[in-house]
Amino acid sequence: MHQDKQEKAKRYVFADTGQIAPQECPCGQTRRAFVEDPEKIASLHVVEVDHDAVTHYHKKMTELYYVLEGVGQLELDGELFDIGPGCSALIKPGCRHRAVGKLKILNVPIPAFDPQDEYFD
Repeated sequence: MHQDKQEKAKRYVFADTGQIAPQECPCGQTRRAFVEDPEKIASLHVVEVDHDAVTHYHKKMTELYYVLEGVGQLELDGELFDIGPGCSALIKPGCRHRAVGKLKILNVPIPAFDPQDEYFD
């Protein structure tokens, strides 16, 4: 019985992003959950965009962006899109991107965020 509980515990990871210390990122500040998971399946970031982000791209990661609050623009390979709450984007590897404006977004990198896979022109 005890072994079954241990096996079940290994099948999930829980995080409270409000308890995660914010870190600086190219967009402003981020609270990153699940980056330490050994399987590196995905991570989840709550990002406060407080200045126009620096254009960057990833060679391996796909990112899902979902706007929680604010209005602004998302620049994807040089094309600007107006965004606000409820807008989302799937950003594939190689796509140069940045957020413009004051926004709060949910970002899901797949696989999990790796700082070595962040490139700037």
